[in-house]
Amino acid sequence: MRRPRTRRPLLALTALALLLTGCTGEERPDDPAAPAPGTLRVLASSELADMEPVWEQVRKDTGVTIRPTYMGTLDAVNLLAKKSADARYDAVWLSSNDYLRLRPDVARKVVSETPVMSSPVALGVKTQELDALGWKPEQVTWARIEQAVADGRLTYGMTDPARSNSGFATLISVASALSGAQSALTDADVTRATPRLKEFFTGQKLTSGSSGWLASAYRRRGDVDALLNYESVLKGIPGLTVIRPKDGVVTADYPLSSLAATDASTRANVKRVADALRTPAVQRLITTRTHRRPVVASVPPAAGLDTTRRRELPFPGTRSVADGLLDAYENELRRPSRTVYVLDTSGSMEGDRLQGLKDALSDLTGDFRDREEVTLMPFGSDVKSVRTHVVSPSDPQTGLAAIREDTKELEADGDTAIYTSLEKAYDHLGTGRDTFTSIVLMTDGENTAGADAGDFDDFYRELSGARQDIPVFPILFGDSDRSELEHIAELTGGRLFDARQGSLDGAFEEIRGYQ
Repeated sequence: MRRPRTRRPLLALTALALLLTGCTGEERPDDPAAPAPGTLRVLASSELADMEPVWEQVRKDTGVTIRPTYMGTLDAVNLLAKKSADARYDAVWLSSNDYLRLRPDVARKVVSETPVMSSPVALGVKTQELDALGWKPEQVTWARIEQAVADGRLTYGMTDPARSNSGFATLISVASALSGAQSALTDADVTRATPRLKEFFTGQKLTSGSSGWLASAYRRRGDVDALLNYESVLKGIPGLTVIRPKDGVVTADYPLSSLAATDASTRANVKRVADALRTPAVQRLITTRTHRRPVVASVPPAAGLDTTRRRELPFPGTRSVADGLLDAYENELRRPSRTVYVLDTSGSMEGDRLQGLKDALSDLTGDFRDREEVTLMPFGSDVKSVRTHVVSPSDPQTGLAAIREDTKELEADGDTAIYTSLEKAYDHLGTGRDTFTSIVLMTDGENTAGADAGDFDDFYRELSGARQDIPVFPILFGDSDRSELEHIAELTGGRLFDARQGSLDGAFEEIRGYQ
């Protein structure tokens, strides 16, 4: 039986959202949370960043400026559940409100919904692979995709369903099709489909907290055959043939929604923006620029968007089924995670910084998955210790308690040997494990001991191809050097996370979408 999970929305996400809210647009000097007149503070799904040229046109048409805070859809729903979010946003614009509607505490905060555009889940396959697979795009079903995975002929990447609605919509699409469900998924459907779902997810080689990083990792790797994401995202990646499986998909409808905590004038501005977004001229701009489908019947989809009808697969009818499906994915269906946490415990970490690190790591144990392998590698002038623990499905608390105990024992002393420690992390990981493997680097300073940047570059370039696929996710903290950490992320195919602008626990939590 799966153990219940407590999803950690919340301190980190709130801190991140407050930070992002304060970084964009003009504000009234008497209230930093309040927007300038004619500005809408919008909590938006992260993939909507490609809509900024459209928003500029809407500003010209209506005089209303959209000031976005970007976040994964499921994370945004969790944030909206917090009372502190009520005064920070005027509207919410997610890829879908389906999950939101399963949360009564959040659903009652939304007082209007205007669909603006749509994009179905799809499979983007390297065009040169189609002949080898023997596929005609219009005939492909989820079962044929599963069979190709089972035969070892197809690998793919997708976003993390626990954070990104594109990943969640994909998970629902696959589960619905492979279970044979004729209506909204039930617990029995998920149980019935689990063996086939396990087979299906053996083909997943890339995971990500964002569609943008997923596309970059796909291009970098070169050995992944396909991506599962929204059609609009896949259409922007050269070399892919986009397939909407014949037996049905889940479609995002991108509703712009007013929030109940706002006043009448703000809601009127939301309506003005929604109406402007649905004018024929703006609908044509949307579909041309973003490859999303218009919702106004008189506007045709952009060239290259297949107009063949597909069955719309229903969203789960209850939150328990939706969350149960997510729990099954994280703890049973997907390949397990394997992560080395390379942790700066040099002398400069003494005091509040070290305590902050301990608190953040202890909190993070509540988010570790079954079967996950976690290695703590604290360093100063050199690596101090290497402690590895596995979260066993039969006894998860033993592994989690051991991680917390090792965290309590961290002590600050020594210089800062960043590159030597990273080399030892790669040596520890080795090759040949069927896991999502990564390295997380947290440092509060510049490299002052051991190997230098040039040495590490040489070391990395001499790694075998499989080991070069292991990304490093550095965390900018304290007095660390942004350019130094950006170089490590770029070299290894990782991504930099900034804990100086947010919080250390928030950075660790955000990285979870990439592990």
